Amino acid sequence: MARPTNPHAAVTRVIAYLAMAAAVVVVTTLGPAVGDVRAAGGAAKPNIIFILTDDLGYGDVGAFFQELRRQKHEAAEPWHFTPHLDAFAAQGMQLRDNYTAAPVCAPSRSSLLTGVTQGHAVVRDNQFDKEIARNYTLGSTMKGAGYATAAFGKWGLQGQVDGGVKKDLEVTDAHKWPGHPLQRGFDYYFGYIRHVDGHFHYPQEDGRQVWENYTNVADKLKLCYTSDLFAARCKKWIVDHVHDHAEQPFFIYLAFDTPHAKLQNPPCPFPDGAGLHGGLQWIGEPGHMINTATGAMDSYEYPDYADATWDDDHNPATPPRPWPDVNKRYATDVRRIDDAVGDLMQLLKDLKIDDNTVLVFTSDNGPSIESYLSGKDKNGYSNSYTPEFFHSYGPFDGIKRDCWEGGVRMPTMARWPGHIPAGAIDHTPCGSWDWLMTFADLAGLPGPTRSDGVSLVPALTHTGKQTPSTVYIEYDQRGKTPSFTDFVPAHRGRMRGQMQLLRFGDLLGVRYDIKSVNDPFEIYNVTEDPQQAHNLADEPDYADFQAKLQTEALRQRISNDSAKRPYDDTPIPAVTLKHAAPGVTFSAFTGDWPWLPKFDMVKPDDTGKADRPDLADVNPAKHNGAMFTGYLVAPATGTYHFYVTSDGASFLRIHNCQVVDGDFGHKPGGTAEGAVHLEKGAHPFRLYYARKPGDTATPTLQFEWSGPGIDRQSVPADALRRDAE
Repeated sequence: MARPTNPHAAVTRVIAYLAMAAAVVVVTTLGPAVGDVRAAGGAAKPNIIFILTDDLGYGDVGAFFQELRRQKHEAAEPWHFTPHLDAFAAQGMQLRDNYTAAPVCAPSRSSLLTGVTQGHAVVRDNQFDKEIARNYTLGSTMKGAGYATAAFGKWGLQGQVDGGVKKDLEVTDAHKWPGHPLQRGFDYYFGYIRHVDGHFHYPQEDGRQVWENYTNVADKLKLCYTSDLFAARCKKWIVDHVHDHAEQPFFIYLAFDTPHAKLQNPPCPFPDGAGLHGGLQWIGEPGHMINTATGAMDSYEYPDYADATWDDDHNPATPPRPWPDVNKRYATDVRRIDDAVGDLMQLLKDLKIDDNTVLVFTSDNGPSIESYLSGKDKNGYSNSYTPEFFHSYGPFDGIKRDCWEGGVRMPTMARWPGHIPAGAIDHTPCGSWDWLMTFADLAGLPGPTRSDGVSLVPALTHTGKQTPSTVYIEYDQRGKTPSFTDFVPAHRGRMRGQMQLLRFGDLLGVRYDIKSVNDPFEIYNVTEDPQQAHNLADEPDYADFQAKLQTEALRQRISNDSAKRPYDDTPIPAVTLKHAAPGVTFSAFTGDWPWLPKFDMVKPDDTGKADRPDLADVNPAKHNGAMFTGYLVAPATGTYHFYVTSDGASFLRIHNCQVVDGDFGHKPGGTAEGAVHLEKGAHPFRLYYARKPGDTATPTLQFEWSGPGIDRQSVPADALRRDAE
């Protein structure tokens, strides 16, 4: 298709976007504490529905960008509509600075579901169909908080059977998939297990598998378009649950597989009405499982787009031309999601659970260049797709697989009537890894200590002060940023390779095609310069920030043999201690938790100082949880191994690196261990411990290490420091 040739188009869209953003009330809260909104004191725990789309760009939602294009009414810049999502935004909050964990689906979903950044995820880079970590997930965490849990739609994190993906294509016994949703905390699952299935949207006609729990039901799904199918089954599950178990809150993960990959149209118009008695309905009859399983496959496009035209040559003197068919398809796919979300919103009202249901909407990564279609349409346009037509990347550069903002900044919204202020726009930098901690907080519990996230409840509800999130992304892909004329010249055709991103406040560091740990970061103020056109790295005022990026990039992660990085073997830089004293500090806690809590987010019952981590100082007869903090002084640069033996659960972080996980699946009395490369000098650490109330075993916490010239032994007191008063 023809592409815009206006050299000022990119600058114009950014200026217009910033003007629109400035016209609304912006709420940004930062600070040290979690929020006050809790499911405590007898208050009902809210239901939670998390909606994830596939390859939907930041610029694809009206409230985020398409509405701006409509207001401009420029014939050379077409727009599409998302009326229900715009209503969602008006009733809730836009999180304009929310990031995905990775710019492609498998690692993005892995980090989302397990609450960790890509610095600690098991699934990284392009590891499709790899088993998700056997650890806490959104499903198991919410189940542990007393929720009924259900997942619908695309999964792709099931693990492999009999040695590889080819064997997976022959699987008839889904129990063999080690990372099946039912083995990761979900009570019910309906959707595409395999990654490859999510590229097609008519399961039976396209020869795909749809699994209800452990049963493949694709042979019953004649003419079922997946956006409709997953939403209809989700609606049916909600109705049944509210009818049968109204007293139990529910958590739903609804993962659409559109507008990703094959741009297929629905078979018929969206049904009239919405909610309990309208919209999508689950019929449950083989061959007619949903009420939209009628008409003709891939046949329906929305009337708004059927006869739409545009100024394809940017010349008002020439007649406008019809939209390319592939763009009508894309707009239709997005509109179908929009209708499904509106349908769900009405259902919550009809069931009278709207005020007690948190609804979150986002995407897994930036827009794609896929259509799975060949040839040309009837007007001679190519059926290949690019997100240029609608500027699906919004005011940014970059698409799916890019660590430019367009690949990782998501169209994220949250809605909770009476709690999340209507029409608010928040610019708190945060990421998909924060949702696990947020939902645990909403359920009245501190989240698992393994999570890299923080609770976003303060920012969402304007209660308390928001703890800053750690915005860290890494990814490797052997391709290039497309050479779209919208993008600034320095980004066009840019080799991706190894990429890394960190953000602190308004400033963001990003580097592409990393060859060495010493490669400098490009630095951008992404609030003032969302398109990342002005690299600040060479300006003297940013030398200290460059140094911070170089060190913090090593302090946020643990290497993974399946996803090698050029900086894997680089020792983590030490910190400079200005006012230190011997020993450690401790915080003591009392409670009954389903996991080892991230005690950083919990008010302690007692605090004090000790020579070294020792439960005797915590008074284990009174307190069953503890956190020890301080600095480990490495006597030499090298690899250090740490060992934690406890009767309960334990966890060790050094800087922000997860070094020892003795929580999930830990055997009481056993030893958990891990290794990390440390530079000679001081390194901040947090050692967590918890046991169940009333446990009769002897309270035990042994903290050992080995390293350069050090045989395995207890970490000695002379290797420990704390901040002096």
